[in-house]
Amino acid sequence: MSLDKATVARIAKLARIDVGEEDQERLAGELSGIIDWVEQLDEVDTADVEPMTSVVEMTLKARPDEVTDGARQDDVLANAPKAVHGFYVVPKVVE
Repeated sequence: MSLDKATVARIAKLARIDVGEEDQERLAGELSGIIDWVEQLDEVDTADVEPMTSVVEMTLKARPDEVTDGARQDDVLANAPKAVHGFYVVPKVVE
């Protein structure tokens, strides 16, 4: 796919990038080259390739899901400007 100066100017406007008239021809060539490389990916047969999230097999480090610092409600609420029945009191923001 070949881009012209008008298309580069439109892309620059949409991206809100100031591209001078003298740079549009050079950028048209560079962007056309990038698009050509991307179009080559359509030629690759990926029918038998399973989706993956990484190129190497990884397992996430996991820890037990357990409370390790609980039963500190009074300490936490000590910083609250106002608390009622063990909860923070905040101004109403939705009518």
